[in-house]
Amino acid sequence: MQASKESLLWMYEKMVEIRHYEETMATVYLEGKLPPQIQKGLAFDIGSGPVPGEMHLAAGQEPAAVGVCAHLRKEDTVVGTHRPHHFAIAKGVPLDRMAAELFGKETGLSRGKGGHMHLFDPEHNFSCSGIEGASMPPATGAALAYKKLGQDSVAVAFFGEGAANQGTFHEALNLAGLWSLPVVFICEDNRWAISVPKEKSTAIASNADRAAAYGMPGVSVDHNDAVEVFAAAGDAISRARRGGGPTLIEVQTDRYLGHFQGDAEVYRPKGEPDKLREHDPIPKLAAAMREQGVLDDARDEKIKSRAEQRVTAAYEFARESPLPDPAEALEHVFV
Repeated sequence: MQASKESLLWMYEKMVEIRHYEETMATVYLEGKLPPQIQKGLAFDIGSGPVPGEMHLAAGQEPAAVGVCAHLRKEDTVVGTHRPHHFAIAKGVPLDRMAAELFGKETGLSRGKGGHMHLFDPEHNFSCSGIEGASMPPATGAALAYKKLGQDSVAVAFFGEGAANQGTFHEALNLAGLWSLPVVFICEDNRWAISVPKEKSTAIASNADRAAAYGMPGVSVDHNDAVEVFAAAGDAISRARRGGGPTLIEVQTDRYLGHFQGDAEVYRPKGEPDKLREHDPIPKLAAAMREQGVLDDARDEKIKSRAEQRVTAAYEFARESPLPDPAEALEHVFV
């Protein structure tokens, strides 16, 4: 499936927006955590600063999110991972309410009670979880509901290559294949399951090969390229909408930052992130669009300016929003 001019422009702008959002958070997250504490002889304080807790960023992995979500409708379901911001942004989750959730503010998606690994937006049918491999069962369940209701909506489960070794992967794919459900499984292969390289955790080179065991097509996207993801996802999503059943797509992508912010990354070969950035998918897409006459300097500047303004406004909203009233600690939650 070939991307139209409109699709290319949308994917490019979303990728720019996602990257700016993630790089801004990389800076904001460290506020209050270092270096003064380290200078005083204290350890990295994960609970301090305006954004407490862990933080997993997806800079470099934008193509998997935009290439898939470019085909989705608002009513389609997306279930993400513990590294969820790029999926959420591409699915249309409001930047300001998502940022407020990360800051733990009452204006957040879950009134500040979920944090960055537990983003829920029923309006845009987006959710995620901090549990490895947890995206596949709920996406399969949503697909089952769509089929029983006679709707042509689809569900998408994003997960990392490490999660493909979880039992949930095999159970979900088995049922999806058995019942021919309208679900697409997207495996982001960044070659690192936290700190374990893929060759030391997975018996086969491509998880796409596992699809055959569950009676569904397996597709491998070998480059971190939004256009290639768009083509593969378009075919899979169209097939699911027509009642053709599920598809497993593995996308080769790159994680520029650590597994979490503050990760010393001693397990990575020296200089690996810098080498990966030499193949940054954002300027790569921009170059391809320029060759096709879709992008020029003036349009590029407008796109980057709009994206920066949206991200800046979202972070300002988050900072200025109030914290939840401690009295409502047990409200809106299961107890």
